[in-house]
Amino acid sequence: QVQLRESGGGLVQSGGSLRLSCAASGRTFSNYATGWFRQAPGKEREFVTVISASGIRTSYADSVKGRFNVSRDNAKNTVHLQMNSMKPEDTGVYYCATYLDLGSPLRVRSATYNYWGQGTQVTVSS
Repeated sequence: QVQLRESGGGLVQSGGSLRLSCAASGRTFSNYATGWFRQAPGKEREFVTVISASGIRTSYADSVKGRFNVSRDNAKNTVHLQMNSMKPEDTGVYYCATYLDLGSPLRVRSATYNYWGQGTQVTVSS
């Protein structure tokens, strides 16, 4: 199994940037696709982005495409989410999650992910 821990959340002004990190335990991280989800108060958890185990394939929600970038460093068991040009609507708790990547299409539904971190708060002020 994989244990995940998010970090890098905080307060940022509109138009600013934050970089989130998702650190995984163990030696099998390179076999897992890693996604990011977020949840704002009163809203359902929504998909943000996902990156394949190899780092070759990525997918982004339309709401963040062109502003957010996901990358991974398997040697350091870490996935990063670079968030630029942030908006107040980006506010929420951000979670990283994983599933075993066997080469199937990238998953975008939270229910299809097996392991989750505890989340990190991101707040964007106007």
